Amino acid sequence: MATYAIGDIQGCHAELLRLLEKIQFDPAIDKLWLVGDLVNRGPDSVGVLRLLRSLGEAVIVVLGNHDLHLLAVAEGVVKSHHSDTFHDVLNAPDRFELLTWLRAQRLLYIKDNFVLVHAGLLPSWTVLQAQRLAHEVEAKLRDSHYQDFLAHIYGNDPTHWSDDLSGYDRLRVIVNACTRMRVCTLRGEMEFGFKDGAHHAPDGYMPWFDVPGRASVNATVVCGHWSALGLKITPQIIALDSGCVWGGKLSAVRLEDCELFQVSHSIVRIN
Repeated sequence: MATYAIGDIQGCHAELLRLLEKIQFDPAIDKLWLVGDLVNRGPDSVGVLRLLRSLGEAVIVVLGNHDLHLLAVAEGVVKSHHSDTFHDVLNAPDRFELLTWLRAQRLLYIKDNFVLVHAGLLPSWTVLQAQRLAHEVEAKLRDSHYQDFLAHIYGNDPTHWSDDLSGYDRLRVIVNACTRMRVCTLRGEMEFGFKDGAHHAPDGYMPWFDVPGRASVNATVVCGHWSALGLKITPQIIALDSGCVWGGKLSAVRLEDCELFQVSHSIVRIN
């Protein structure tokens, strides 16, 4: 039995199939951990969702910002962007089943000393606090009025966490930290316009995982989201967005021994 964590797939179905073949994935005994952003930008989002849904309990998924965006567009609470490529999901005959499955996925997952999340954890959050906060978002996504939640998660404010936050402000900070954050200040103030490499962070900001005294430092955070950061594997962080959809590679790490497996991007054009 092995556990493989895989980076941002973003509709790269062909690469996912080749990576699963490379690692000789056996859903009867192995586990897949997906860091989120299963869909969008790539050519075959519907193929990715169908495959992962078919694998049942062999797959652990945390949601990324593109996954939440798909859900919001599907419910009509926001408009699609010109660069979105998940219309294959919206037009699929099994659309309802796929979106219901996606909405039921986690925002954060903890097992042993690993934390699976799409973007990161705010420096003040302990692992257990982050889990409790993620459960608040997960409950809203699974609620019968989930459309209201999806309509209110967009925006950059508040930029930092406070235990006094309530309502949609509270939920928005949790979502933004877990699915959009790359850099923050020592106080945990997030900045969302920055998408460059870690060494070019704006003045006063740093990668969230480099903040001194980070409360989750004793865990290994498995994440993605930051393609300009690239692959980063340390005892504290396994960052797996190696930019497959942008012409890079799709990466998997076997968590038991940190062995790396990669496949290269396939050139596929969307008309």
